[in-house]
Amino acid sequence: MTKLDSSKSDQDQWEEIRKKTMKNQVSMLGDLVSVNTLFTFAVFIGISFASSNPQTLELRKGCQADRQTTIKLLVNEVVSFVCFLLSSVLATAVKMNLSMYVVFKSKGPTSFNFSGPIWNAIILVSTLGSILGCVYLTLSMVDVVRVLLGKIDCRASDTVQAAGSLVGIDSLALIIYVPCMMLAVYQSYAQLRGSN
Repeated sequence: MTKLDSSKSDQDQWEEIRKKTMKNQVSMLGDLVSVNTLFTFAVFIGISFASSNPQTLELRKGCQADRQTTIKLLVNEVVSFVCFLLSSVLATAVKMNLSMYVVFKSKGPTSFNFSGPIWNAIILVSTLGSILGCVYLTLSMVDVVRVLLGKIDCRASDTVQAAGSLVGIDSLALIIYVPCMMLAVYQSYAQLRGSN
């Protein structure tokens, strides 16, 4: 085997690794869009709830949520929706470009570089958009609890239990989700850089 054959074989192996990595990224971005779609559905349910002028279950007047809480609920829902929309649009754009790159790369050389700083920033913003969407969705759900069950300051056991469970479970989910998503993004881009 000549040195040229060995170099070509190494180049072919790196190209195969690159294609597999890009296909994995397309799959990861598809999963991100799916999660965002699910959460967006929850946001629309929250917006329809907030706009229907819900009745509180709290009988004490001083513990009932005021109009400001309902407005805050609606604002958190809208910000959550915008975060999920941004994340999904960016992830879909990158996913389409990665798919096109894999198709065109198989037909010949291309100068498209998916490990550049612009693509890294787009993926990072998409991931952060999804994370912020989850945070604002959690805040809006706490507002739903406050509207239905009363102010948390009044320390009614149902209100505290519902809000505490919501924040605790969502925080645990984010503690798991954020590092896993960031690790997946980092590893896939590190592998792309290694194959350049």
